[in-house]
Amino acid sequence: MRAPHRERNDALIAAGAGALSAGLALSAGGAHTLGAAGWALLLGSAVPLAWRRHSPVLVLLAMVPLLALYHGGDNLHSAPMPQTWIALYTVAVTGRPLRTLLVGIGVTSVMVTVVLVLSAHDGLELLRISGWIVAVLFCGVDVRIYRQYVASVLERAERAERTREEEAGRRVAEERLRIARDLHDLLAHSITLIGVQTSVASHILTVDPDRLDRQAVAASLDDIAETCREARAELRTTLQVLRGTGQEGGDGTDPEGPLPDLAALPGLVRAAEAAGAHVGLQVRTPAGRLAPAIGAAAYRIIQESLTNAVRHAGAGARIRVVVEPAAGALRVTVTDDGTGPVDDGSAPGFGILGMRERARSTGGTLTAGPRPGGGFEVAALLPFPPPPEGNQARHLPAHTHEHAPEREAETTS
Repeated sequence: MRAPHRERNDALIAAGAGALSAGLALSAGGAHTLGAAGWALLLGSAVPLAWRRHSPVLVLLAMVPLLALYHGGDNLHSAPMPQTWIALYTVAVTGRPLRTLLVGIGVTSVMVTVVLVLSAHDGLELLRISGWIVAVLFCGVDVRIYRQYVASVLERAERAERTREEEAGRRVAEERLRIARDLHDLLAHSITLIGVQTSVASHILTVDPDRLDRQAVAASLDDIAETCREARAELRTTLQVLRGTGQEGGDGTDPEGPLPDLAALPGLVRAAEAAGAHVGLQVRTPAGRLAPAIGAAAYRIIQESLTNAVRHAGAGARIRVVVEPAAGALRVTVTDDGTGPVDDGSAPGFGILGMRERARSTGGTLTAGPRPGGGFEVAALLPFPPPPEGNQARHLPAHTHEHAPEREAETTS
């Protein structure tokens, strides 16, 4: 990240280092011994610091000959220490430790060698002062490591924040998809049944007004009312979830309510039969308690399959629903003898896509398509944990209903 006004700040640092060097020279009585050349070299060695953050090593290399000439003139050796320390600190804080070590050794060696050639005493004095150079280099390396640590902490925090945002977005997307599936299953099923039942009532009223079958009309209207009540109850549950009413609704009930399961299948069958279909239901569940998610997925798949069959298979279609365990999974099969989905010019729906998504949400699979002998078939495999050894699926013999002799109903004991 670029520091604001860094060129101006570096220029001020260079001026400050030059002023501090001049102060050190004056305090040590160097005003008369430095001479014009000494002052020029002393102050000139601070000028490159104005570009210290652009090219730290080049700035240091530009200062070395000026300082070498300064020390070679047997001037006050401690005066140029401020700009030397600043340049070395900048190299240390911006480069790798190995580069810092090599630069420190090189600079110290050059300075000490130059002064030792002139005076052994002054060379030893400069070598003593060079301990501060080592301290400055270590300080720069320490600051560099600290900055890297802070940067890594900030990066991890930003990455964690991005991960939380992505996770929140994923959860929102999953929740929207779940709500979309629930609304589709609820509204498509209810509206289809209401439409069929309304058509039945309209047909009864118009086909022979003189011999009006009031009981048949009343039965159709009762079926419509019951379908509306069920749809309203499920829609209220979904809307409570959308409104985020908390763990409990205003009446103390669970806003999400219990998940639909296989025990509610007879209600779907009755609704489909009220629309004119003939439904055979056979249910055989595995031993032990079935996971709520598996039962809910099976219920919704059957609900959508019956809706499609009532809509597309035609009046009087025969539909067979079979639910049974199969090799560690729950097999759901819905077949009909109608023509299957037809292209009526309307926009394509999301029913089959929603069923596939529900099957995938449990780790299962779903296939849907026309049958070779006619009709349509939806088949899903919803895996579940295997029951404990020795537990086997148990079921009662199938029995039939009076108003639909072809329908079977097989349940577990």
